[in-house]
Amino acid sequence: MTDITAPSRPGAAALAFDTYRAIWRWHFYAGLVAVPFMILLAVTGSLYLFKDEIDATVFAYRNTVAAEGAAPLSPSELAKRAVAAVPGATLSAYRVPAGPTASARVALATDGETTYVFLDPHTGRVLDTVAKRQEFNEVVRKIHSLEYFGVYANRLIEAIAGFAIILVASGFYLWWPRRQTGGIVTVRGTPAQRVFWRDLHAVTGAFAGILIAFLAITGLPWSGFWGGKLTEIATATGTGYPAALWDAVPTSGEHAEHAMDKVGWTMEASPMPMSDAMRMEPIGLDAAVEIAGDRGLAPGFEVTVPGDATGVYTAAVFPHELAKARTIHIDQYSGEPLVDVSYADYGSLAKLTELGINIHMGQEFGLANQLLMLGTCVAIVLASVAALAMWLKRRPAGRLGVPPYPTSRRVYGMLWGMAVVFGVLFPLSGLLIVAMVAFDLFVVRNVPALRRAFA
Repeated sequence: MTDITAPSRPGAAALAFDTYRAIWRWHFYAGLVAVPFMILLAVTGSLYLFKDEIDATVFAYRNTVAAEGAAPLSPSELAKRAVAAVPGATLSAYRVPAGPTASARVALATDGETTYVFLDPHTGRVLDTVAKRQEFNEVVRKIHSLEYFGVYANRLIEAIAGFAIILVASGFYLWWPRRQTGGIVTVRGTPAQRVFWRDLHAVTGAFAGILIAFLAITGLPWSGFWGGKLTEIATATGTGYPAALWDAVPTSGEHAEHAMDKVGWTMEASPMPMSDAMRMEPIGLDAAVEIAGDRGLAPGFEVTVPGDATGVYTAAVFPHELAKARTIHIDQYSGEPLVDVSYADYGSLAKLTELGINIHMGQEFGLANQLLMLGTCVAIVLASVAALAMWLKRRPAGRLGVPPYPTSRRVYGMLWGMAVVFGVLFPLSGLLIVAMVAFDLFVVRNVPALRRAFA
């Protein structure tokens, strides 16, 4: 028995060692591509977690007003004053004050873009005027999604989300205890030593890995390709928005994401109903706001005005408390609610996705949710900085310092199998993986100059 089993042990050990080297090499490449973007996402995401707090402090001059004893002005009067403050603009939407000390906000269409006008609802005084594209939280959101840099940059962020999951999975494998006593839950050495940065990177990643993967997955519904496919699945399976509610009303070819200033993920692809243009005079903004309020929409809801004679008033609110999320389309002539959708009406996939998004944005469980997501963002930055420091201390002078190739080719089948799985789950990430593996195997390995540089 000893003669039979003894030779198998070195072979198994060699395979395990080669697997470790292969996973380490993948982890390094994935980090090389993803880390700069992950730091950007963590910093901008941290800011966006506290958008309400930023609005209430830094931008209190336009978001907070003194509580007055007098009744507030009508929405139509506030809208009129907002239009007067921006000559040539047309009314697009009106946001109801969320409380007695909150300002009203009017969205105006101006030369193909949106301008926000903030007003004191009690006096009608204009507090501030800012283009939507220059509003602080909107700027942070667009940097977070790389929307400023075009559709291809946005697709890159989607691929990076998949890479973040690869980093977490491969990082767990590399961190897993293999007889060592340090670097599992404690950090050894001092900042002058490489082992300190290695342990800091490993321990931080291990403890925050699940949350990092959660952030990556729950951010994907907003992405172009992956999010679009998820919407298609939800629609095809009847687990998204309740499409049957639109069966009894005529609809236009326009979707909510293009007609509304703000819309939740589930409602983006829903069609816009049409008003009966053969009826009497339009009810007006004041009546639309009153109807929405009477039907119990949470304070702070926004009413989008009709874009033409067949358009509808749309009252919508997407508060921190998901149960209060609601959208009502109102006939602009009769005032009749044509479609009324709340979170309770969503399908199972939509509910799960919206819950994930709400936690991702730090909204579902109050301050505890914000602090948990902030801690995850800090962990991403800390693990990334530690990885950079560890790499700079490890790499040979003048070389990239890529971990060595595995000596056995047996592990490559496993790597390609992993690439296929990730490619199916995250297609854009899969394409980038294939490109990286092909470059590594067929270019770096066969070009001496590159092989030396990457050594």
